[in-house]
Amino acid sequence: MKKERIEIDYLIADSINELEDADRQLFEEAVKALETAYAPYSEFNVGAAVALENGEIVRGSNQENIAYPSGLCAERVAIFAAASQYPGVPIHTLAIAARHRKDLELENNALSGHVTPCGACRQVIMEYERLLEHPIRILTGATAGRIYIIENAESLLPLVFYSESLIKGR
Repeated sequence: MKKERIEIDYLIADSINELEDADRQLFEEAVKALETAYAPYSEFNVGAAVALENGEIVRGSNQENIAYPSGLCAERVAIFAAASQYPGVPIHTLAIAARHRKDLELENNALSGHVTPCGACRQVIMEYERLLEHPIRILTGATAGRIYIIENAESLLPLVFYSESLIKGR
């Protein structure tokens, strides 16, 4: 038996102002999506926006339900909406922004913590990356503070479960 190590590379922007124009605009779309979040139980609003290769931007927000786990994360809402409205069009970049309701009481209305997609969302992002044969860049952060820039979904889920892992024909 031998020990191995998995490492990922990523960039960090200390604020939204450090992002390139297109990334800043997409992250601002994710922030706008926060307003449509339905999160009465967690009080944690998440907005997402996907930039498609055809130039379209599709937003999504988290939608909770008292019957856990019936709700959906913002990332999956945005990706599924994009896939249904623009089938076959690759996703170039996914931006994710988050804010807790208590942050509205803060002077600048901003969560400055670190946010990343949950495991289920990582698997979905990876699936669409493979399906459309195109890496999906991920920008993720709170409404203030650092924004992490990850070049592809595999960086977030290095030991991904692929369809080839399924045993077929049984």
